[in-house]
Amino acid sequence: MEIAGGALLPLALAVIMFSLGLGLTVDDFLRIARRPMAFAVGTVSQMVVIPVIAFGVAVMFDLPGELAFGLMILAICPGGVTSNILTKYARGDVALSISLTGIINLASVFTVPFLVAIFAARFLGMDAAAIDVTTLGISVFVISAIPAMLGMMLRHYADTLAASMEAVLSRLSLVLFALVVAVAIVANWTSLLENLATLVPALMLFNVALLATGLALSRLFGLDRAASATISIETGIQNTALGVIVGSLIAEQAGGMPPFSLPSGVYGVTMYLVSIPFVLWSRGRA
Repeated sequence: MEIAGGALLPLALAVIMFSLGLGLTVDDFLRIARRPMAFAVGTVSQMVVIPVIAFGVAVMFDLPGELAFGLMILAICPGGVTSNILTKYARGDVALSISLTGIINLASVFTVPFLVAIFAARFLGMDAAAIDVTTLGISVFVISAIPAMLGMMLRHYADTLAASMEAVLSRLSLVLFALVVAVAIVANWTSLLENLATLVPALMLFNVALLATGLALSRLFGLDRAASATISIETGIQNTALGVIVGSLIAEQAGGMPPFSLPSGVYGVTMYLVSIPFVLWSRGRA
């Protein structure tokens, strides 16, 4: 398990982010100017609304400090490749989904380390002093941003090769995602059993609140059905692989893998239980 946490997990995230980069083009970034309102609503939903709701859920369920901190780590991680897949199945705006996923993932390289330090101070107290924000930021950049940018470069300069690789890497990413989730859960199995009655309901309520809020904000600003479904899914689906790895990177500084990664690992399972009915409902409305 230590080998998996120390080597395989960062490698898995790097492959997932490289796969994400393969799906990005220059047009995805130009699309922001063409649909500024939809992108703005999606950005605010992910970067502001999600942490606020997560904080409220952590307080409402009185989660232990380490699990509350883990929930906040999950909350500041953006959507991943999964959100693009679910958006497509829900007949949402896939182009908008890819734009939001790609750009906010790149932005998270800079936002995650600083927000981690803030929430660690709130929920861990003196234990937060062991977190090195600079080291964490560099680590996230190396295993997240660089692979994504390499994928984008390959797509730009060798489009045919990138297109031939994309389908295979997308499937591999799903397998690696499942591996990351499994490692986080197994490594903290005892903690999961001890907090099962509280943690699972908290995460499911969190997910429901995110989907509903994303949809409500979209409707409030007059977005169409496809864009509303997309923003709702992008708000409710988190990059749980990144959440698990951020927890493990913090754990490397402290020694071992603490329960920081557990909420992300469990959410990697529960988010499907909650989100798939919404996806099917959205697909039916289309």
